Amino acid sequence: MAALVLPAGLLVFTLLVAPMLLLARISLNRFSPTELMVEATSAENYLRALQDPYYQQVLLTTLGVALGCTLLALALGFPAAYWLARMESRWKSMATILVLFPLLVGNVVRAAGWMALLGNEGAINATLRGLGLISAPLPLLYNAGSVVVGIVAVVLPYMILTLSAVIEGIPRQAEEAAANLGAKPMTVFRRVVLPLALPGVAAGSVLVFILCMNAYATPVLLGGPQFKMMAPAVYDQFVRGNNWPFGAALAFILLAVTLVLTVVGSTFLGRKYRAA
Repeated sequence: MAALVLPAGLLVFTLLVAPMLLLARISLNRFSPTELMVEATSAENYLRALQDPYYQQVLLTTLGVALGCTLLALALGFPAAYWLARMESRWKSMATILVLFPLLVGNVVRAAGWMALLGNEGAINATLRGLGLISAPLPLLYNAGSVVVGIVAVVLPYMILTLSAVIEGIPRQAEEAAANLGAKPMTVFRRVVLPLALPGVAAGSVLVFILCMNAYATPVLLGGPQFKMMAPAVYDQFVRGNNWPFGAALAFILLAVTLVLTVVGSTFLGRKYRAA
């Protein structure tokens, strides 16, 4: 058994654990404009990131966008997942392919599509001007709203597929029995479907939240230079600022916050499921 696990363990250690350990060591070094970094064992990079109002705001923005996108993806994804899970016609395979289709396109290409749609000369503003509803273009691009729209479009298929897999396992007879006993559709959803679907809600929300917290291409392209999230901030420190120790510290702060909130959210939803 150990011989079977060893190759996979070595691969995980080489490609994941070792780079993370190296990054952790770099985060404790000091930045030097002439030498890239100076060997040290200091927490000053973490203290700077946590005490600097700019990076505090970047972290809060990232948290707000990630939570908002997760809730929006859940609200949009649950009805779609329920519809997909309960389909029995020959079109179910086609519907599943349609859900998967956006995943075949890269995030940069999708963001470029949203730019063409939301820009000042984009399809939405051009249509509204053509109908005489506006005289000046609406600021639909380079703001939090456009970033949320773009990220939700990226993560929605993951939410739908995760929820759909769980909802398919909920017996139809449970819903039919509740309806036969006089429960209204909303009551059936609240008392039967939702409690049984909580594992899917937890799994989908955790997956989507992690993806949102680490989003890079969408915030850069749809948010513009003034809208900052943590992943682009980490990139800026490594590539533009050449400050590897501080960039590594930002990366670990992002990782720590994501892990803590993921564990808290999973624990909360797990208790709700057991209580149901």
